[in-house]
Amino acid sequence: MAVFAESTVEDAALEILDGLGYTILHGPEIAPGELLAERTDYSEVVLVGRLQQALARINPRIPAEAVEEAVRKILSTQAPNLEESNRRFQRFLTDGINVEYRTDDRIVYDQVRLFDFDDPDNNDWLPVNQFTVIENKNNRRPDVAIFLNGLPLAVFELKNLADENAGIRDAFNQFQTYKQEIPSLFHTNELLIISDGIQARTGTITSGWERFMPWRTIAGDKIAPKGSLEQEVLIRGIFEKRRFLDLIRNFVVFEDSGESLAKKIAGYHQFHAVNKAVDCTLEAAAPRGDRRVGVVWHTQGSGKSLTMVFYAGKIIQDRRMSNPTLV
Repeated sequence: MAVFAESTVEDAALEILDGLGYTILHGPEIAPGELLAERTDYSEVVLVGRLQQALARINPRIPAEAVEEAVRKILSTQAPNLEESNRRFQRFLTDGINVEYRTDDRIVYDQVRLFDFDDPDNNDWLPVNQFTVIENKNNRRPDVAIFLNGLPLAVFELKNLADENAGIRDAFNQFQTYKQEIPSLFHTNELLIISDGIQARTGTITSGWERFMPWRTIAGDKIAPKGSLEQEVLIRGIFEKRRFLDLIRNFVVFEDSGESLAKKIAGYHQFHAVNKAVDCTLEAAAPRGDRRVGVVWHTQGSGKSLTMVFYAGKIIQDRRMSNPTLV
């Protein structure tokens, strides 16, 4: 457990990520102009070199020129607003990127996968602290950005518990400023994390304050006891590599009201309930299964409809199910 008397909230978060197998880098080390620079300009928010290497590794049969085409499409996801840009990227994340190339005198239509969902360690996991972004003359420096294959998928804004004038609500407000002033950092974003080391909440780019929620379990087998450090539970619960890949692939939806676009991600109870239900379904539907899956119990207002959506999505995609019918 992190000891906050001896380290900052940021250091504690990075220490947990390091324990999960992430490679930590400090923003100034890879800043433009430095020996180990991974950006040519502070306006660049994608680590293009890492992205190219990861896509080539994950898609070995795809020619280099088609990988380059996929990279160009990722970098040009900008839409009239941040929310639509983010939805376009989400389609790339779940469906892959359509590319075409010529081989043996014919045109091949193929897809480039952004992430290896089957082998988490075949991806590039990189938290970077103090990642400076300059956009439209706005100079901002989020505390921690987590890059997966060079793409910034999660951003942490952290506050010092000892500062009585700054708490997680201030961290939430800081994100609202970031979205206005450096929106490019959030085109590929999946999660926003706010924490003071003890309290911690997560939400999406469209979540209001009331929708930033704690993550109360690590492995889903038990709820963290009262008094646990929420930051540690949240990071270990969400950012374990296989869980994180599952979460961003299968537990994100967009709700379009016609007037606004809301991005929604599963809470801890939905995530673990659905995965348990999927496991039970596969067991019940097996040749020797008893065809009885069970019941998921929800309280009012806990997101029953979304739970059903997430469950349906996972069951339909599971190759072990043979064309299931959902009622």
